[in-house]
Amino acid sequence: MIKILTQIGRYFLMLIEVFYKPTKWKVMRPLIFKEIDDLIIGSMGIVSFISFFIGGVVAIQTALNLTSPLIPNSLIAFATRQSVILEFSPTFISIIMAGRAGSYITSSIGTMRVTEQIDALEVMGVNSINYLVFPKIIAFLLYPFVISVSIFLGIVGGWLAGVFGGFISSEEFLDGIQRDFIPFHIGYAFIKTFIFGFILATIPSFHGFYMKGGALEVGKASTVSFVWCCVVIILLDYIITQLLLS
Repeated sequence: MIKILTQIGRYFLMLIEVFYKPTKWKVMRPLIFKEIDDLIIGSMGIVSFISFFIGGVVAIQTALNLTSPLIPNSLIAFATRQSVILEFSPTFISIIMAGRAGSYITSSIGTMRVTEQIDALEVMGVNSINYLVFPKIIAFLLYPFVISVSIFLGIVGGWLAGVFGGFISSEEFLDGIQRDFIPFHIGYAFIKTFIFGFILATIPSFHGFYMKGGALEVGKASTVSFVWCCVVIILLDYIITQLLLS
């Protein structure tokens, strides 16, 4: 327990260091663009693939469980929309990103620690935490774009699966998509997305920056960072849902 509290305290001290003694903009700018390419654009493929087919699965599962003739088919689209917007895209895509982007961040920073590149930065008077972590935080400000694409493709996947699977007509699906729509649900999804993006940028960076040992420990640190990202994301998902939707 004491070790966990120590790690939490060190994490928050790291967050303070991120914004202390910033690196010059001409040095930081290419780092930011590189992180955007690696973390955001590089993740679009797997996010798009999973979102499209999960949307289809949600639609099919809903259709197969509608056994009462009194329930309108438009409920298939309604359930798909609510599932994708409220939970699947912002939360479960973030867990997937913890495995894809989070492990990459931890391993890359951990490798720099093992090869003493971080020590070299500090010898040159560079704030290594700001140099390494700040570009990742800025890159994840674009994370809502990833979730927007995920939401769109999830609903499109549900529409294609429902219509071409013979479960629902296109008109019924469009009616269900619009039924009882609450615009705040989109805001709720993006609020979670911004918070989860910050978590995805900082927790893996923390475990990579403060790891000790050699190549084997880099792999262990990646695993630990993934676990902690998942735990924190699920806990925050529960808290945010209680605060914003209850």
